[in-house]
Amino acid sequence: MSTVLFDTPGPRARVRNRLISVVSTVVVLGLLGYVVFRFYETGQFDASKWEWLLYEQIQLELFGALWNTVRAFLMGAALALAFGAVFALGRLSDHAWIRVPCTAIVEVFRAIPLVILIFFLYYAAPGLGVNFGQYWSVVLGLTLYNGSVLAEVFRAGVAALPKGQSEAAYSIGMRKNQVMRTVVLPQAIRMMLPAIISQLVVLLKDSALGFLITYQELLYYARYLGGIPTLDRPIIPVSLVVAAIYISMCLLLTWFATYLDRRNRRTKKTRQIAPAAKPLAEATAGD
Repeated sequence: MSTVLFDTPGPRARVRNRLISVVSTVVVLGLLGYVVFRFYETGQFDASKWEWLLYEQIQLELFGALWNTVRAFLMGAALALAFGAVFALGRLSDHAWIRVPCTAIVEVFRAIPLVILIFFLYYAAPGLGVNFGQYWSVVLGLTLYNGSVLAEVFRAGVAALPKGQSEAAYSIGMRKNQVMRTVVLPQAIRMMLPAIISQLVVLLKDSALGFLITYQELLYYARYLGGIPTLDRPIIPVSLVVAAIYISMCLLLTWFATYLDRRNRRTKKTRQIAPAAKPLAEATAGD
């Protein structure tokens, strides 16, 4: 009568848990109602605060800022995944001359705040004769920081796989790169997928730091739009719209990860069922 983490609650515990759930729900709904009431009292629902959504020019500029955010995220995510994979393999290397530098690079960039990386790439790097510009300063900052975190995620995922998997592969004569490519990584990636998606969501939200170097992404445009006097300075409505866009993108990314996980599970089950069904079909045909 117990689960993996805790004993199954008894009648009194279930009543207590239901009571706590009801109280928590009431408190959350009360806070939400208070926030909505304050918005209403301060006129945030007035038509004048939302009419900016009707202007075609603003719509085009908003979509342009959204595209700047998306393209920084896509490039940063692709480079961060590649960076993480390469340096995770370097950290798992048997050769110290590869393992030690890779470990040092990962630990250094993982410890530096992302905003400092972006500031250095945009403001300090030109003093060294390298000018990355706004877009690549944001992308490279996202790559170095999130790639270092992903490198540790990849390394931990590979290390968490039971050693019997790789030992069985070595026993039939497979080389290390074959074991890593065909046995370890396919299983480890399925285990690491939730952590990878969580870090990609963090990367998507971190792209908003580009506004600090005037990269014209969503947050930068929201700050500009919310301060226009002729539009009645709609900073709160603009913030709500931009927040809804970020939430939608994060939910879309999570849905895509869930879809990939379900598809991989279906493919795995199909491959397991097919070899078992073949002998049965042959036996039936023989009868």
